[in-house]
Amino acid sequence: MSRVDDAIQRAHDAGRGAFIGYLPVGFPDLPTSIEAAITLARNGVDIIELGPPYSDPVMDGAIIQEATQTALAAGFKMADLFTAVRAITEAVDVPVVVMSYWNPIWQYGVDRYADDLFAAGGAGIITPDITPESAEEWIAASRRTGLDRIFLAAPTSSDERLDLVVSASSGFVYTVSTMGITGERAALDQAARTLVERLRAHGVGRACVGIGISNAEQVARVLEYADGAIVGTALVRALRDGGVERLAEVTRELFAGTHRAA
Repeated sequence: MSRVDDAIQRAHDAGRGAFIGYLPVGFPDLPTSIEAAITLARNGVDIIELGPPYSDPVMDGAIIQEATQTALAAGFKMADLFTAVRAITEAVDVPVVVMSYWNPIWQYGVDRYADDLFAAGGAGIITPDITPESAEEWIAASRRTGLDRIFLAAPTSSDERLDLVVSASSGFVYTVSTMGITGERAALDQAARTLVERLRAHGVGRACVGIGISNAEQVARVLEYADGAIVGTALVRALRDGGVERLAEVTRELFAGTHRAA
């Protein structure tokens, strides 16, 4: 069992669904982003998802784009990612996965990236813009290092695509709740529930739902059928508007939605 899978299982054993929280590295600055990630873990997050800033964030909504552009303007370098992962994993016993577009990984060197992430204490990588059939080098590197490889499934995915994603993924499958970019939405798509049902039929181990989850009620609704709920924009907004103190408050509010009825 991987550290990611183990964290989800520990949450389930405690009578709740897993809570996965996303923050960009380097926002508003590197030390604060490290403190913010540690704050997530200390206020209920089971798995931390870190996003290294990227110049062409095609899947990110306005709030996350604004944060990552701030980090890039402040001089973020790829080495900062591994510095952050190391500092976080030394402070808290919560797995850290990286949510990264593929180009920065390829530019850095797939094996080098995997080795440096593993050495820093990282647990895996979510790759939103590369499919399993194009990720042979990454799949080999992840098997060698033991890092989880987390691919995406979308409501538009064919049965053949779901088979491929399920067989290639480890840790969990990132289940996209609705088509489009990240961001808060007033109502989650019914497509998310249907997609998780389809993934179950294809033998998925863990399915965690992301994109559009912004409050405890939505977390609770998602965890009626999914193994975990992924929240990003609401946390980034809290950090932007109220600093680490507000981030802690919002994290606790969201965590309240993870408890399942007996």
